[in-house]
Amino acid sequence: MKYTSQSVALPYFVAAIGLFVGQIVFGLAMGLQYIVGDFLFPEIPFNVARMVHTNLLIVWLLFGFMGAAYYLIPEETETELYSPKLALLMFWIFLIAGAATILGYLLVDYNTLAEYTGNNILATMGREFLEQPLLTKIGIVIVALAFLFNISMTMLKGRKTVISIVMLLGLWGLAVFFLFSFYNPGNLVKDKFYWWWVVHLWVEGVWELIMAAMLAFVLIKVTGVDREVIEKWLYVIITLALVTGLIGTGHHYFWIGTPGYWQWWGSVFSALEPIPFFAMTVFAFNMVNRRRREHPNKAAVLWALGTGVMAFLGAGVWGFLHTLAPVNFYTHGSQITAAHGHMAFYGAYVLVVLTMISYAMPLLRGRAANGQRAQVCEMWAFWLMTISMVFITLFLTAAGILQVWLQRVSDTPMPFMQVQDQITLFYWMRLWAGVVFAVGLVTYVVSFFVKGESKPLITP
Repeated sequence: MKYTSQSVALPYFVAAIGLFVGQIVFGLAMGLQYIVGDFLFPEIPFNVARMVHTNLLIVWLLFGFMGAAYYLIPEETETELYSPKLALLMFWIFLIAGAATILGYLLVDYNTLAEYTGNNILATMGREFLEQPLLTKIGIVIVALAFLFNISMTMLKGRKTVISIVMLLGLWGLAVFFLFSFYNPGNLVKDKFYWWWVVHLWVEGVWELIMAAMLAFVLIKVTGVDREVIEKWLYVIITLALVTGLIGTGHHYFWIGTPGYWQWWGSVFSALEPIPFFAMTVFAFNMVNRRRREHPNKAAVLWALGTGVMAFLGAGVWGFLHTLAPVNFYTHGSQITAAHGHMAFYGAYVLVVLTMISYAMPLLRGRAANGQRAQVCEMWAFWLMTISMVFITLFLTAAGILQVWLQRVSDTPMPFMQVQDQITLFYWMRLWAGVVFAVGLVTYVVSFFVKGESKPLITP
């Protein structure tokens, strides 16, 4: 590490990986519940398992983003973090609040939880991905404001770079758009309209800025390519991402009661959304091919390249498959949507956080890179998780195509539950692919403890 305050990133990264493990455990439980409907019932019903699975995904990625910011901002600004103590305090508040919320989901009836946490004062609960109690949402805002104050003050006193500015814009956008989670109008169309201002404008808007900044930072470090070259690519990528992503929100407005013009706006700009992800893939490979040095952390390079490819496939290709209104008319809400969601989140955000952790964790532990054995173990983890995610996506896509045909296109449409019986085989295959993914994640965790000669840290 160049700056001692970067060490505050370590607990954020450790918590992120721990919560990631929890997310996959509940994902496997849900995969089995698709097949054995009463598995863990009534202790953990499907709706609760799903709520925990998705909330853990969001929270561990936020921990990853915050840890990444605390690591890269001091290096980019060439100054110590404004307040390491504040960063550590917010870490514990966020972790305890998150753990208490998950325990609340698991141990308390959701209606009772809503009653005890002030939902009668300001009703914000009950919406997908935003199920958090009012008290938790307020806690998230407090943590986010303290975090942004810390990062912003650090930037004000130090050097300003394109990477740090893009990262800060993305983080501020994340916080601002989360405020719409407190707005819950009685009109269902308005509710869904503004609900997407959190969900879509996070994952297909401001999160993409954070992702691009993190990827650019790691590529500068592992390739030695001139900062000016990488920053020019970064300008292009974020411009394309914002232009297509912001207006592309319209692909969520097709069938919720909004004006018909959204079918055109949503279709046209959503069809352009794969372009920034393709540019990101070209960017990553181009920078690695032009590298001026062989960095000892080969695993971090692999994660970075994987981010570009998988983000393009998941968010770009699989998003495009069902984003045009005439196609989405039949496919929305089917397993095709689930296929896109799984690969897009994995490719765009899971992999970029793991890229950052792979690069920074050895440095946080006092070495330039892990030993050969640890890196081989980590690369095995990458391939196990990535290949299994490809198969999960393919199995869900096949299930979705059959579902759409039997339920919505056929001359004799079948009821929903009968269709689910017909696609059970794909759910079994998805479950076994999920088991392989879990093995890959365990392998990744094990790589942190593999002994072997490591590359020494040389302080410039």
